[in-house]
Amino acid sequence: MFHISFVRVALIALSDGMRCNSWQNRACDTKQFSERFFARYHERSVTPQKPSAQDTLPRPRSSNATPVAVPSRPLWGDGLVLFDIDGTLLRRAGPHHREALVEAVRQATGLETTTDGIPVQGMLDRDILAAMLGAAGASRNLIQRSMPRMVAVAQSVYVRRCPDLRRKVCPGARMLLYRLSRRGVPTGLVTGNLTRIGWKKMERAGLRHYLRFGAFAERARDRAGLVRLAIRHARAHGWIQRNSPIALIGDHPNDIRAARANGVRAISVATGLVSAEDLARHSPDLLVPDMRSLSIEMLLG
Repeated sequence: MFHISFVRVALIALSDGMRCNSWQNRACDTKQFSERFFARYHERSVTPQKPSAQDTLPRPRSSNATPVAVPSRPLWGDGLVLFDIDGTLLRRAGPHHREALVEAVRQATGLETTTDGIPVQGMLDRDILAAMLGAAGASRNLIQRSMPRMVAVAQSVYVRRCPDLRRKVCPGARMLLYRLSRRGVPTGLVTGNLTRIGWKKMERAGLRHYLRFGAFAERARDRAGLVRLAIRHARAHGWIQRNSPIALIGDHPNDIRAARANGVRAISVATGLVSAEDLARHSPDLLVPDMRSLSIEMLLG
């Protein structure tokens, strides 16, 4: 793990008198966070171009298969960028995900449950299901026995009900994925969503073709384990080398912890429910209001 002695932070000007012009291209050192919130950072401009159709293959039919892309040029030198979904790529995506979890518990156990009172932000779907059952008084044995069925049902329900999410894409997310694609930088998901739920969201948001692979909730016990799987997968396919730069973009302190546990750059975006101030307390390597403030050089340079 490399050590970062400061964190660059770019945020929207606060109403308490702090002032900043053109916040999209500014950042600050959090050692002086309480004194001066903003410091100048000029983002390099990148001219967007349409992604080439030859860079990717069609998505495999199996929902559990890992999507594979055929690079048109060497990729390992550019690094790897991993993205969370909820609060990072998408926000206010509707109640359909929670409803699918509730329906999954109902079909698998007959119990009526809710996500109310459960801090679902930053959690893995399996942990949310377990918490829902625990709150309803279910035994550990019932939770364990019911989990495979709940995981399967939740995905099936969500895939049928998922709405159009193109208007739910976070500011700057589509353009950043576009630029990374043009540079040949491999991108993937590290998310608490179950596999089919995560891919369906990306499909309905119009982002699926930018993402090469994903590490999802049922693949590891925690988010740090998912990051580890993602890195291992990218290296196994020759997309990155041992010393290639890697960045994880997320909106929750759990994303920062997962990045730290794997020695990769923690990039926080204040587009989720966690405030910028709270994210800053966890010392990410970079904190921005949204992905419009990010350049490829800031991620991997």
